[in-house]
Formats: sequence, C-alpha cells, structure tokens
Amino acid sequence: MKNRLVLASESPRRSEMLRNLGFDFDVIPSGVKEHPLQEEIPREHVIRLAEAKAMEIGKRFPDRWVIAADTIVLINGSILGKPENEEEALEMLSGLSGREHLVWTGFSVQHLGKGKGGHEAVRTAVRVKPLLPAEMKWYVHTGEPFDKAGGYAIQGIGSFMIESIQGSYTNVVGLPLCELIQMLTRLEAITISDCGFRIED
Repeated sequence: MKNRLVLASESPRRSEMLRNLGFDFDVIPSGVKEHPLQEEIPREHVIRLAEAKAMEIGKRFPDRWVIAADTIVLINGSILGKPENEEEALEMLSGLSGREHLVWTGFSVQHLGKGKGGHEAVRTAVRVKPLLPAEMKWYVHTGEPFDKAGGYAIQGIGSFMIESIQGSYTNVVGLPLCELIQMLTRLEAITISDCGFRIED
C-alpha cells in the first residue's frame, strides 16, 4: 500500500485526471471545512485549506504520499461557491456572462513519515462569452452546475461558454497537473520510466 498515493478529495474530476496519468491511489476525503478567513487573500485561502486537508489525512497515513487541493472561483473579489439551487446557478452564470474571472487552486503534497512536503497555488484567468438567458436556463437544466465551484464545468457541457483562458486548463478543472508533477518529482515522490510514473516508498 505504501506505493499508492492518497487523494484527500472526493472530486471525481481530480480522480479522473490522476487516473489518466496512470497513478495508483486511494480516495480518502478530508473533513476540513472550507470557510474563508477575514481579509484572507485568494492565494493564502487555497493554500491554507489544501495544507489543512493534506495534514489531516497525512496524520492517518504517515507512511504514504498525500495530495490535497482546494479550488475557488473569484470574480470582483468575491468567491463563488457551488450553487445550491436553480436560482443561485442562474445568478452565478449571469455574473460570469461576458466577463473574466479567476480560478485559484492550491495544492499540497505531504509525506509525514519522511518529513517531506510542499504546497503551491496556481491562478488561471477565464473569460466567459456573453450568455443568452435561454443558454443559461438550458445549462442549469442539465444539472451540471450544481456540484461545481462557480456553477460551471470547463471540461463538461459548460465548455461551450468558455471564450478564452490564460494559464493552466487543468487548474480550472481542479488540479494543476503540470505543477503537481513538478512538485512530486522535486520531492522524489515519483520517478518516470518507459512504463510511466512510479510512486516511491
């Protein structure tokens, strides 16, 4: 079991991305509450939560590499969470329509037994095309917005509304893979061969 990662997230998008890279991992979600602190800037917010999640699960599995992440959607300085109903989803989409917003993801990699770890935050700017009322209503009725920060999925049906992005695409999905692989390599958590990535004990 030591050569399996632990993903401290129940996000199916993060699991899919790691699985596509060929990683073996167990999904063990963290119970950390995702509340912002007063006067906390976005970078500090996502790093704090990612670190807290990684440390919580890392204490339970000190002999394994743990990956945790937190993603927020930010517009006009306000964090957009996950819409709880149709009205909130339409309100979010209306706010994003024709405008640029920022997506921040903080991630943390920890191995408490080795005393190794690191964290990073990645920012991506996303511009949404002007949305017609009918488009927003249709999209909400697909059901896709309801478990997504900001009320849309760039990798799903919501891709139709994305006019442009500046920065990491996978960051918007929820896990900046380029930066994550760089960190795992730097920490000597993984090696690469003709057979793919290998998790080090």
